[in-house]
Amino acid sequence: MDNKAQIATAINEALPEMDLATITSKIEVPKDSSMGDFAFPTFMLAKELRKAPNAIAAELVDQINHAGFKDVVAAGPYVNFFLDQANFGSTVLATVLDNENYGHNTDGEAGHITIDMSSPNIAKPMSMGHLRSTVIGNSLAEISRANGYQPIKINHLGDWGTQFGKLIVAYKRWGSEEEVKKDPINTLVKYYVRFHAEAKDHPEMDDEGRAWFKKLEDGDTEAQELWKWFRDESLKEFMDLYDTLDIEFDSFNGEAFYNDKMEGVVETLEDRNKLVESQGAQVVDLEAYNLNVAMIKRSDGATLYMTRDLAAAVFRKKNYNFVKSLYVVGGEQREHFQQLKAVLKEMGYAWSDDIEHVSFGMITVDGKKLSTRSGRIILLKDVLQDSVDLALKQIDAKNPSLANKEVVAHEVGTGAVVFHDLMNERTLNFDFKLEDVVRFEGDTGPYVQYANARAHSILRKAGNPEIDLTNLTISDENVWETEKLLADFEDIIRRAWRDREPSVIAKYALNLARTFNKYYANSKILTEDAELNARLALVTGVSKTLTESLRLLGVKAPQEM
Repeated sequence: MDNKAQIATAINEALPEMDLATITSKIEVPKDSSMGDFAFPTFMLAKELRKAPNAIAAELVDQINHAGFKDVVAAGPYVNFFLDQANFGSTVLATVLDNENYGHNTDGEAGHITIDMSSPNIAKPMSMGHLRSTVIGNSLAEISRANGYQPIKINHLGDWGTQFGKLIVAYKRWGSEEEVKKDPINTLVKYYVRFHAEAKDHPEMDDEGRAWFKKLEDGDTEAQELWKWFRDESLKEFMDLYDTLDIEFDSFNGEAFYNDKMEGVVETLEDRNKLVESQGAQVVDLEAYNLNVAMIKRSDGATLYMTRDLAAAVFRKKNYNFVKSLYVVGGEQREHFQQLKAVLKEMGYAWSDDIEHVSFGMITVDGKKLSTRSGRIILLKDVLQDSVDLALKQIDAKNPSLANKEVVAHEVGTGAVVFHDLMNERTLNFDFKLEDVVRFEGDTGPYVQYANARAHSILRKAGNPEIDLTNLTISDENVWETEKLLADFEDIIRRAWRDREPSVIAKYALNLARTFNKYYANSKILTEDAELNARLALVTGVSKTLTESLRLLGVKAPQEM
């Protein structure tokens, strides 16, 4: 199955002075399959061998053992390898069908991976801006598991900070208990937006907000009761959204959880003489890291986001003994995580190198950034519902007699939004348009889901027979691209984890769906002949791999659409 390893070994036998790992890293896949299934460039050998790359390629072809390959040819400076299609295809299909967790590996050796993800702010609705951290984090958790790790998903709720002081001020000025109880989140965010609008002309309100947060930190009864009420109401709405997305967490320990754990951070920094005073505040000088100072305590004694993140990192290492600690947070927080790692290193923690900021770009709508403060919010629950409604509308038009169509519409609609996000490389910004997301054609989640549903339809028509794994050769050349993609799945799963990039899985699923649809359009699958069993094995393998690809992204794979 590991064709690169087979090719690298054959090249290494001809070039024993070149190590196997280097050879493997240089092997490419030609854009045009007529040029071969794999290619090895010889440019890097020209200087050492003092020969033209074209001449080196021609000589290598004569020296390489051709056994196991259909052909090995020189094409300019490349050695092109053509695989034995019949043997290769049969081996691929047998491997896919005979392996319950095809594509998975045990590289992680059950090491713990903590993943800080989603982390919405209490008393604010979850907007489209929260989608990325939530679905990227969830997908990376599943991808890490497929690579042999044990993920621990942590929802580090934004349930502490100056904003709660501001919200308390807003509630005491303009709020009413009755109004909040009727519509908690929308009412609280209305107060929050009004606070920021009025604070522009009345900056003393910011001081009032900071004072109330200090009361909250000091255990003031009224402040504590209001804070707990805001938190409980927010969590109810958040849980409804997570249920809609079918996402679970191992911990909801938010910022407030670390209130009694921050003193240990301060003491460690003091013991190591790392705290210095700056304008009354306590900071850590990070000039050696070419970073701004990290503020640990404000001049009024109140702690900061950094202090709580440091306490959280120490707590997670102690309780989970992670081998990697991922923070799936927007790219604008880059400096914060650089400072976090630097301060932990200053505290004497070598494991700070295992902390990783998995950044991502922004979602914009009509080219504009979303902002709670300015009141420019597009609610995630509204987008998901609109997407489900649009999916149901398309199902009604295409397959009105479909059983459980409301369930399927939910899986297609929510899956469309998730897939669209993860299809984009995570560091890029992208503009969201619902009508582009819920389409059954093009680069969309529903397109992949539909290809899988089509595979299930074929198997149902065939009577869902048991596949004989002893004879899986398909002579039809239209199947070749699909078989090659199936063979790539383990490598794809490794690459997605190595790059922390769910889009690798999403793009793979789109490619597999396309090649399968092309094969389906050009070949008769259910013809009763000697290769019917092998063709049904291919359909089964495609469905199994598409289903797993979608699962790794957090997307359902309905068997009918």
